[in-house]
This record gives sequence, structure tokens and C-alpha cells, in this order.
Amino acid sequence: MKPTLLVLAAGMGSRYGGLKQIDRVGPHGETIIDYSIYDARRAGFGRLVFVIRKDIEAQFKETLGAHFERRIAVEYVFQDLGQVPPDFKVPPGRTKPWGTTHAILAAADVIREPFAAINADDFYGPHAYRLLAQHLQSGTADGAMVGFTLRHTLSDFGSVARGVCRADEADFLRSVVEMTKIERDGAGAKNVDAAGHGTQLTGDELVSMNIWGFMPEIFIQLRERFSEFLRTRGHELTAECYIPSTVNAMIAAGQTRVKILRTTDSWFGVTYREDRPQVVESIRKLIRNGVYPEKLWPCL
Repeated sequence: MKPTLLVLAAGMGSRYGGLKQIDRVGPHGETIIDYSIYDARRAGFGRLVFVIRKDIEAQFKETLGAHFERRIAVEYVFQDLGQVPPDFKVPPGRTKPWGTTHAILAAADVIREPFAAINADDFYGPHAYRLLAQHLQSGTADGAMVGFTLRHTLSDFGSVARGVCRADEADFLRSVVEMTKIERDGAGAKNVDAAGHGTQLTGDELVSMNIWGFMPEIFIQLRERFSEFLRTRGHELTAECYIPSTVNAMIAAGQTRVKILRTTDSWFGVTYREDRPQVVESIRKLIRNGVYPEKLWPCL
């Protein structure tokens, strides 16, 4: 069975200043999602599920959806405030959903096969998709995470959120700590938490960029973890249930194992609008090096 690619595209894009999921960065108007889907198809993924918001549905489908529907089976699901347990009441003043764990759960009713989950606005490279496709079709019950080196994932224009990881001797994920305000600091980096406490980082740390491989049984555990999050933090107006933190709790409880897949490719993304020129140039360089054709879709 071919795995499914779940694309988390419901993000607000507030730091970027626009709907970055559909920003054109390739020489013929391609988006980062175009390159992700191209790489996933070449790696053997057979279906595409988008998690989007209702308010961007028409624009998203018109700009991207119809384009992909001609090439691969596509389904849409929606992340919204109504997707909560029946005994939970959304607090007055809450305006957006509860993060990436909540986003993945939005697809629970439509995915029955092994799947990978990715951010819509992150470029992961073809090697990451090959690694994931291999893992998801290997027959293992273990999850997977593609790992990147922190210094290769930072922005020159502001802070970023990264899951900083520790691995065991067999390269399984031992822990992942979500750090939400990492900035360059000399040759390394520094994270400042909500209380203002700083953590120095070398830049060589292994980090999660929200590219995961899961078996469909994960939805049962994610639902339990999300319900617990709502019980303890659901009253907070801005709290988010991040998938790295959720996976970390599951590992600590012995509920899952996650194999780290180390990619040789470079990550890049558009956290801030100022990142865009560097993304455009990075894609042009990959085209010059023969990784991608000049015009993406007629070639596949």
C-alpha cells in the first residue's frame, strides 16, 4: 500500500505577513508545496490530504488544489475550533485552533494507511521523502522523524520554533523539546522561553522540522493526548498542542518508538517574508545542479 502525504496548510502565516502556502518561489510560479508533492510522488506516495481552514478554502483550491487534483488523488480536511471533545467548552476569546497535534487529528477520519505529515511552507528535499516512503512501506510499527541540523534551519530575520532532539544509541528518538524562540547567536544559537530564560545552543543539535512518519493507529493516541492537553491548558487563549511535545510525551510513557531518519538534504523555508529571496535562489541552484527540472510538472 502506498503511503499518504498529509500537508499541514492551515497556518495563519502571521509572521510572514500573508498566505505563504501559495506564494510563488519557483521559476515558473511553483510554490514550496509544488516541490514537496513532486518529491513525494517520485518517492512513491500515492495520495494527498490537505489540512486547511475554511476561510482559505476557495483560494487554496483555486490556486493549488485543482492543480494537484490532475496529478494525484487529493482530499481536504479542515482544522477549526469545533474539533474538540464534546465535554470541552472553547473559552471565550480563543480565535485559532490548537496547533499541529490538533491539525493532524483533523485527518483522522480520512487516513487508514501509513502516512507522512509535513508543513506546507517547509522545503525538505527529495532525500527526506525517499527515507520516509521506505520506512512507511517496511512493515514496521515504529514511527519516524526526519532529522536536520539546527544551524541549517535558522532564519536571518527573526526567531524560529524547532523541536530539539536527543537520540539513543540505535538512533531512536529519546526526547524532543519544543523551543519556540530560537535565534542565531554568534556561531551558535540561543532560545529564550516565555519566562525570559535563555538556553545556549551550539547549532549542531538535531532538530525536528515537523516531517513525521506515522502508522494510522497513532490517531488513537493523539486523541488521548490532545484531550489531556485541553483538560490542563485548554483555558489558555494562545496555548498550542505541538506534535513534537505530544510525541515526546508518548515516548516517555513507552507508547511509541520513533526512528530518526537523517537526511543529507538542506532545509529551507519562508518563516518571514525576508526569507523569500533566499528560498528563490536555493531553488534556482537545485535546478542548475539537476535536482529539479526547470519546469516542474510537465516532467512527471
